[in-house]
Amino acid sequence: MKIGHIDLGEYPVLLAPMEDVTDISFRLMCKRFGADMVYTEFVSSDALIRHVNKTKLKLTISADERPVAIQLYGKDASSMAEAAQICEEAHPDIIDLNFGCPVKKVAGKGAGAGMLRNIPLMLEITRKVVDAVKIPVTVKTRLGWDTDNLIIADLAEKLQDCGIAALCIHGRTRSQMYTGLADWTFIRRTKENPYIHIPIIGNGDIDSAEICKERFDTCGVDAVMVGRGSIGRPWIFREIKHYMETGSKLPNEDFSWYLNVLKEQVLQSVERLDERRGILHIRRHLAATPIFKHIPDFKKTRVEMLRAENVNSLFGIMDSIDRHSGMKN
Repeated sequence: MKIGHIDLGEYPVLLAPMEDVTDISFRLMCKRFGADMVYTEFVSSDALIRHVNKTKLKLTISADERPVAIQLYGKDASSMAEAAQICEEAHPDIIDLNFGCPVKKVAGKGAGAGMLRNIPLMLEITRKVVDAVKIPVTVKTRLGWDTDNLIIADLAEKLQDCGIAALCIHGRTRSQMYTGLADWTFIRRTKENPYIHIPIIGNGDIDSAEICKERFDTCGVDAVMVGRGSIGRPWIFREIKHYMETGSKLPNEDFSWYLNVLKEQVLQSVERLDERRGILHIRRHLAATPIFKHIPDFKKTRVEMLRAENVNSLFGIMDSIDRHSGMKN
């Protein structure tokens, strides 16, 4: 699959953009485990053109994570075009437009998935950004605002006409948020539309290698994007790659192997921020990781782990867990 001149190979698996998750250290780790392309956290166009330092730091990318996309959101066409030019100066491979984030502080203000209620503005923004930069522009969006407005089929054609190089579709409406199951039927129909010639990337509920392959096989998508399934589990890309190549599951590592990956994430987070903020940041990964799922009577230990305030105490709790518990075939 190609996005512009960027060749992602056959059956590419991408790391989804996620706020407070896909910082540079996590992107590099997912890349190490086999992610074919990674995306930054959400970058606010308004904050970027106001030169807010915290937002500008999100533009920091590494040669080791390429190809990498900067994801931009906003609700004003001129501001989005100006912000896209600022993003381009950071030399990403792609600029992705966020028309899919459902959270209230974004969609409720008309940006992200809020654009699904103002399609003319969405298209104006897309055209202006495409015209403003020289690198490929892609879009990530949802099926529609709600089940009464499943507009993705028509919207995909209009976005393609704006000049985007690829389209990622999350198989839920904005109203669903992250509840229920992602409906890949509309993703498949979009891919099968003979008018559509740009790559179609499917997103939603990819939390195992088997499901990923099934989506490629039954929906015919050009790429699959993994979001929440990677939180606390960056090795999912390694599992998917092995399954796609061999048709068999990758054998589990020793429990300590997975624990060491999480410890590495902790140390990277602390190094990037500081001990207090770094541990707060990484708690989402520790809470979501599946490696503790099968440990009996783990609730008390889990609470202690998520309340730990320094690296020594956190690692002490992690080391106290039976190294052979958790992961099962």
